[in-house]
Amino acid sequence: MAARSLNAPQLNGIRRLTALDTVRARIALAVDLGLLAPGERLPSTDQIAAALDVGEITVRRALSSLCQDGVLERRRGRNGGTLVAEQPTTGAVRAMDAYRAQDAEVHALIDQRLVLECGLAHLAARNADEAAVARLQQLADAMDQAPTWAEFHGCDERFHLAVAAATGVTRAAEPYGRVLRKLYRYYLPYPVEALRQSNREHHALVDALRNGDGAAAADIARQHVETLRHTMFVGLLAAADGRQDPGGRAQPVSRG
Repeated sequence: MAARSLNAPQLNGIRRLTALDTVRARIALAVDLGLLAPGERLPSTDQIAAALDVGEITVRRALSSLCQDGVLERRRGRNGGTLVAEQPTTGAVRAMDAYRAQDAEVHALIDQRLVLECGLAHLAARNADEAAVARLQQLADAMDQAPTWAEFHGCDERFHLAVAAATGVTRAAEPYGRVLRKLYRYYLPYPVEALRQSNREHHALVDALRNGDGAAAADIARQHVETLRHTMFVGLLAAADGRQDPGGRAQPVSRG
């Protein structure tokens, strides 16, 4: 009995989920939380695959199964594609429970990222050259134009790794990248307009690096990471009971 309890799924969290289940869980949880709205069109299969770090075949299977579950629907024709159902089924994917149970791990990763990112931002303000700042500006501008959450996510990862590279500390990106990618496993699709609002912090960080202002850069990084406590799904779940619309769906918190 004790041996079985040590291997219980709730102790292993998302690590026990297949790639298919993680895609199903992340999209279904985003629908449950109101991050993906009824009737909203999903990005292309290849974009979702890149954003969620899985294969395209896995995404196709996940979307097909979510259509069968009533979470999504497919439409034909010029305005067709895969969309959130007009009245999506909620609570349909059992794998969501593995994500819901990860509050402690997610917040531990946020703490690790907070310490690393503040230090990296400060060092980057001291050491970033013109080419590094120009690259960061380019990525922040690209996020302003990103049409979907999937494309924004790719630019976001490249931006933060580029800040680490801009420190000039050869091995700085390696430990930071590990924490960042672990945390990205918990990210859900998010309204692109809210993501663009969060991009203001990226622009502010670029300005601080351009001006060589280490204190400002570190404080912007701190604010940016601290916001995750409220806007990642663990924060939304904690707020859901008191912040539901008439349909019972949790209202998303602004990333601005």
